[in-house]
Amino acid sequence: MKCTDCLLQATNEIWQSYCRHPFVKGIRDSTLDREKFRYYIIQDYLYLIDYARTFAIGVAKAKSVHTTNIFSGYISLLTGSEMSIHHGYMGKFAVSQQEVDNTARALDNLSYTSYMLRVAYEEGEAEILAAILSCAYSYEFIAKDMVRNNPDCINDPFYGEWIQGYISQKYSDGNVLLMDTLNRLTADYTPEQIQHLVDIFTACSRYEYLFWEMAWNMSV
Repeated sequence: MKCTDCLLQATNEIWQSYCRHPFVKGIRDSTLDREKFRYYIIQDYLYLIDYARTFAIGVAKAKSVHTTNIFSGYISLLTGSEMSIHHGYMGKFAVSQQEVDNTARALDNLSYTSYMLRVAYEEGEAEILAAILSCAYSYEFIAKDMVRNNPDCINDPFYGEWIQGYISQKYSDGNVLLMDTLNRLTADYTPEQIQHLVDIFTACSRYEYLFWEMAWNMSV
């Protein structure tokens, strides 16, 4: 069994719970309070800062040019249009750089990124990929589930853009690259090494659920 199959099998129940979460269902059905979504967008921006740092450490830990290019490519993507204060929903909500700078990370957000960064600093390229993959692939998983359960959700005038981004072929191709790289790096891993990656991936998957909870409750 491939490493990524082991990761997803171990966390299936957690991932299914994402799709049942009221925040996620609210996006799907266009019933989510936009103030909750605004809160989420700002916290997600703050999250992405440390997410990009995790990739940056991956560049330093990478043992091949191929893996270096994968990590560095994501840094360019994350620090480009996705983190532009005037781009996408940040622009729609008229969020200013000053507001972002003056917003504290919610405790669950801080705990999540601190865990990812600890993995990045203390471990190797495969472990970093395992930590990163939970966020990257779960958004595709969630968005595709939304479309299966409400095909018209992609046409919603407000939330449709968010859903379309995560079901796009470009986004999916990026996840395939991450998963293929992780499977290649772990082809000769022992069961004990695979279990360690499962533990990292499970922790990050649990944090992903807590991120939705945090956004729903607008926690501090």
